[in-house]
Amino acid sequence: MLRQAITSSDLWLLCFMLVCTWLPCNAQSESGTPAIQLRLVGEKQKKHEGRVEVLYNGEWGTVCDDDFSIYAAQVVCRELGFVDAESWSPSAKYGRGHGRIWLDNVDCNGRENSLAECRSNGFGVSDCKHSEDVGVVCSPQRIPGFKFIRTQGNSDKGLPVSVEDVRIRATYSHRKRVPITEGFLEVKDGGKWKQICNVDWTEMNSRVICGMYGFPADKRFNNKPYKLLAKRRKKNFWGFSVNCTGNEADLSDCKLGREIELKGNSTCEQGMPVVVSCVPGRTFAPSLSTGYRKAYRVEQPLVRLKGGAMIGEGRVEVLRNGEWGTVCEDNWNIRAATVVCRELGFGSAKEALIGASMGQGIGPVHMNEVECSGFEKSLTECHFNRDSVGCSHEEDVAVKCNVPAMGFQNRVRLSGGRNPYEGRVEVLTDRNGSLVWGTVCSESWGTMEAMVVCRQLGLGFASHAFQETWYWQSDATSDDIVMSGVRCSGTELTLDQCLHHGKHIQCPKGGGRFAAGVACTLTAPDLVLNAQEVEHTAYLEDRPMYALQCAQEEKCLSSSADKADQNSYRRLLRFSSQIHNNGQTDFRPRAGHQSWTWHECHRHFHSMEVFTHYDLMNVNGTKVAEGHKASFCLEDTRCKEGIEKKYECANFGAQGITVGCSDTYRHDIDCQWIDITDVPPGDYILQVVINPNYEVAESDYTNNIMKCRSRYDGNRVWMYNCQIGGSRSSETEETFPGLLTNQLSHR
Repeated sequence: MLRQAITSSDLWLLCFMLVCTWLPCNAQSESGTPAIQLRLVGEKQKKHEGRVEVLYNGEWGTVCDDDFSIYAAQVVCRELGFVDAESWSPSAKYGRGHGRIWLDNVDCNGRENSLAECRSNGFGVSDCKHSEDVGVVCSPQRIPGFKFIRTQGNSDKGLPVSVEDVRIRATYSHRKRVPITEGFLEVKDGGKWKQICNVDWTEMNSRVICGMYGFPADKRFNNKPYKLLAKRRKKNFWGFSVNCTGNEADLSDCKLGREIELKGNSTCEQGMPVVVSCVPGRTFAPSLSTGYRKAYRVEQPLVRLKGGAMIGEGRVEVLRNGEWGTVCEDNWNIRAATVVCRELGFGSAKEALIGASMGQGIGPVHMNEVECSGFEKSLTECHFNRDSVGCSHEEDVAVKCNVPAMGFQNRVRLSGGRNPYEGRVEVLTDRNGSLVWGTVCSESWGTMEAMVVCRQLGLGFASHAFQETWYWQSDATSDDIVMSGVRCSGTELTLDQCLHHGKHIQCPKGGGRFAAGVACTLTAPDLVLNAQEVEHTAYLEDRPMYALQCAQEEKCLSSSADKADQNSYRRLLRFSSQIHNNGQTDFRPRAGHQSWTWHECHRHFHSMEVFTHYDLMNVNGTKVAEGHKASFCLEDTRCKEGIEKKYECANFGAQGITVGCSDTYRHDIDCQWIDITDVPPGDYILQVVINPNYEVAESDYTNNIMKCRSRYDGNRVWMYNCQIGGSRSSETEETFPGLLTNQLSHR
């Protein structure tokens, strides 16, 4: 009787239960592949990279690096909604995971839809340790219309937020404001924009969203108009709430909250769509007078960024005991980088960079092993190891911050160049009530102006500033000059923030072939003088005029030497100049070899007529004597260990200074002096400026200037307190006028 009552389906169920007594049963997808979820976690520098972790059987675990390949990385990235994989990393680059190692010996062909479809030893079968946890770097682009399938049921809360895109959708009355700081928050999932229910929404969530969009903080707002607007709008809610701690750099770093039951327009219980309102940093705050605040200098910041090509990026430097210094890379992470970014009026950090990615700093290394909670108002409030020493500037950290979308790049363009990084500069301007494209007068156009254009376009630094562009074919409709008299300090965000003529254009040569042009580059050199070398090598020499004929020909003596007797003596203040290239690319003269100037007397070429400039001033800043040094031989005199010399002047070879190398002009060569024959004894200031005419673009010009205190008693000279521009606090300005800004008289 019992056997007759059991159907075939009952028998199958009984067998399945018996098997599950011995083996763990897991959710399967429709294809029979185990259902898994992936996430990227660990010590990440970017939101699209990290340690690969798998959610299987309700438990998160890692993947071993054995047999892992770029094909497996491609499968991981596509499963996470990214277009492709850039690379993968073995040996727990993003930190060691915890718990199970779910997959080992993973072998993919790159065409699988899920990592679970790849061949492996099987889930939980591994002989690896967490020191072998694998990580991947995905391309930042999301797959359009990607639907993030969530199959783990109640386990969703441990998942990161995965959506295609996020936006702040301003109301009609706010859409013309730049930047957009307030509006409904929407996420794109499955190719459709959806609102988020505000029932579980917190200030910490808003803080993360504002940081993503380049704003340092969120603020309160009037909710009444949004309630009225929400009632009239068609609702399309996303199915989840969001849990952020507040110091995530991106929404994708937050966790999914509870699932929201979707029931038409009543999906949000008693709530409404989330509204976010952000506080713009001072650099981007709207101003009634100019539309935007110009670049500014905080009275006395404690943290600054140096050497970056774009606004909101650079090497991190900290002011301590009146001296600027750098931060060592040990323990540096995205959380500490975000503290820096918010402190400076930007949003959260896009990247936390190490290895002197933005060039090497000078002076001391002030902080190491920095640990931040993420809510500090300044990096100086974070914990760090005061006893840890031994870091070199090769380990200097840098950041790239999220900045608001200002639309600056839409108001200027390059035309006619051979590539997107060069061309004639054309600006969008208002003419008789309509917007038209026109060119810029090239009179007085130089490196500083070109720098602003390249930054505005997001193309980095300026490698060249052109005053003739006849060889670039471009649209004749934009030939008219619409901007002239442009003079930039180099800190402006847009070309129209620079000084320039108003409605009355003044351009004697006209436009056309004389329109301004630029060539941009993502990296630049950074020359810095060794101040101690100047201080230690300074001395006086009395030299007869008959031994100074070549120097006089090159105008290295004061004007009184023109009338001096050949048997008379000149008193020379001599010193050595050791010039380092701490930047990201080699320093090369702008002029090509064919246009260098030959000097017969000294038998050498000058690639730059004035490479360094020397001035002796009295204590109130009045010049009493001067000298200059032409770059008769730019070469790699000395390089750091492991760096090979590229430039050598022997046999009239190429000239330049390699990154990590220095060029030394010894005290005993011609023109390496100031002629002080006519200077009376007293206290003076010695000023040395490298690349004084800004002939070659650099990532930082403020450190091209050095000043020393000097005492001359008529027989001997002393140099002391030599300082590089920008290396000290603003109080130094009182001691050395102009030291921080490197503003030379002819600019």
